[in-house]
Amino acid sequence: MRKNFINKLVRAVAVISVTVATLLSAPLVHAQLRIETSGVGATQIPIAIAGFSNENLAPQQITAIIKADLSRSGMFKIIDTGDTISETTPVNYTDWKGRGADALVVGSVQKLADGRYDVRYKLYDTVKSSTLSGLSLTATAPRTRVLAHQIADDIYEKLIGVRGSFATRIAYVTKSGREYRLEVADADGEGTQVALRSNEPIISPSWSPDGTKVAYVSFESKKPVVYVQNLVTKQRTVVANFKGSNSAPSWSPDGSKILIALARNSLTQVYVVNADGSGLRRLTNTNGIDTEPQFSADGQSVYFTSDRSGGPQIYKMSANGGDAQRVTFSGNYNISPRISPDGKTLAYISRRNGGYQLYALDLTNNQEQRLSDSSKDESPSFSPNGKYIMYSTGRGALGVVSVDGRIKQRIAAPSGDIREPTWGPFMK
Repeated sequence: MRKNFINKLVRAVAVISVTVATLLSAPLVHAQLRIETSGVGATQIPIAIAGFSNENLAPQQITAIIKADLSRSGMFKIIDTGDTISETTPVNYTDWKGRGADALVVGSVQKLADGRYDVRYKLYDTVKSSTLSGLSLTATAPRTRVLAHQIADDIYEKLIGVRGSFATRIAYVTKSGREYRLEVADADGEGTQVALRSNEPIISPSWSPDGTKVAYVSFESKKPVVYVQNLVTKQRTVVANFKGSNSAPSWSPDGSKILIALARNSLTQVYVVNADGSGLRRLTNTNGIDTEPQFSADGQSVYFTSDRSGGPQIYKMSANGGDAQRVTFSGNYNISPRISPDGKTLAYISRRNGGYQLYALDLTNNQEQRLSDSSKDESPSFSPNGKYIMYSTGRGALGVVSVDGRIKQRIAAPSGDIREPTWGPFMK
């Protein structure tokens, strides 16, 4: 059982031939991810989004991106207006309430002399006849999509009360033929870039808290080795290349340390290392397999998977090591712990009735909920606002589900297999 367990967690693939991985200067991949959304929130806010004045000047249609973001969230009912309204135009609140809109978005686009674009917007509460928000954002042509995502984030925060995650990024691994690619994309699947190509497996990508680096495991050296790659400079650093398996990297909240699982003495145990690869320190010391470590949101604790009780379960211990307490008790096979940003929810993969499915455990009351309908789930990852969980469905696609299970998305690559998702942090 232990052999199967460790193979499942690190996906140790027999390496026959090695092709040295090629680092790219992040060229765009023209084929974007496809996202399908089903389900809605418990309540939906009816919102009218008018066309922005002079929107045709921008290389991207700002309002179309905003509508797509808000629709995908499942929290809004988009009311088509057929109008083009600038943020300087007086608002007839009674008219918009009559159209069924509780909120109204208007704005404008201006191309500046230096080639940049100035995008301005306002958000109105038509029920209270008041202005809720307004922004003036400036960016170069390639970043106008980001401006639209930022406006959608602001709308989401003002109306839902939680910061939006539309302007964040995701990373994942695709396999097409013999080639593995570590790719990075916007949260809506657009703007895909390749960070790494290899003819050997790439697994377990993990974002740094500042969103500039990704740690991952590569098999290009005939064994699993942990790397950290700077997405800006493309520089790679070897963090863990010890005897045996090096796997499951996970960053501390401050970005200074990385948790890893090492099989230095046959059995895999949890270690912590500085982000530059120095200062290795062992945290667990058992006769079982301890792996998949994750820091808690405050960095004071570590959650990890262990078979010390006979089958894989999730445990929690101090970030300094020491005794561990078992966290999961339902089912006899629970792996891949992930903690929500507020520290209140544990997401994990549980094997029930022969299938592997995504579950969430409310750590405040120990209430458990199954969130997925698929049967080969892997690699859960919370959105930075904690409202959604991304995971691999094991069917060559990714899934996204809201933490209450109501809103679901399917993300598919145009070609090839897509797995190992990780949702990036809020960008500063």
